[in-house]
Amino acid sequence: MHHIEPYYLWRDYYEAEKDEQSPFFEREYDEFKFTHSIYNYVIHPQWDYIGSDTLFIKILFVDYSDGYAIIEMIGEWNDCINNDIMFLKRDVLDHLIHLQINKFILIAENVLNFHFDIDDYYAEIYEDVEDGWAAVLNLQEHVEQEFQLHNMHYYLNFGEKLNIINWRVLKPSDLFHEIKRIIHYSLGTSTEINN
Repeated sequence: MHHIEPYYLWRDYYEAEKDEQSPFFEREYDEFKFTHSIYNYVIHPQWDYIGSDTLFIKILFVDYSDGYAIIEMIGEWNDCINNDIMFLKRDVLDHLIHLQINKFILIAENVLNFHFDIDDYYAEIYEDVEDGWAAVLNLQEHVEQEFQLHNMHYYLNFGEKLNIINWRVLKPSDLFHEIKRIIHYSLGTSTEINN
């Protein structure tokens, strides 16, 4: 797992550690020392610790004017043991929501498992983004099945239409507009909506 690095080619557009409004402002990274692990597997030092021992993230891009954030994830999304959604919601999403971010793109292709507990924090996300949304991209099939089993579609957008394998070739704004188009089309609303 230490070879799986957060996507880095958007660093010309945005770096969370240089963004004064980011929850990771002034965080320093050691490219040679592996300090975090998921179970017995060390992970790349560029991933950000959010309080969970099993789920790490990287804020790849934030656009404060259009109100969206793109966040990549790695590990096991385990609400049963570690209450990962609480850490993600309280320490990252709440911080960004306070800054008027109400659209979240969560890239989850490196999320290996999902263990559901209760839906309180998911309901909070749904309520807090108001006219926005949260989309989960590229779920592995077995993880998506768990999402479906626990009715995550009430709170999060996910599914086959949000399996955008080539997202890395897009600019952040292009990915955002594509996700917005898919969500508005799925909801039966006009793509001209400003959200």
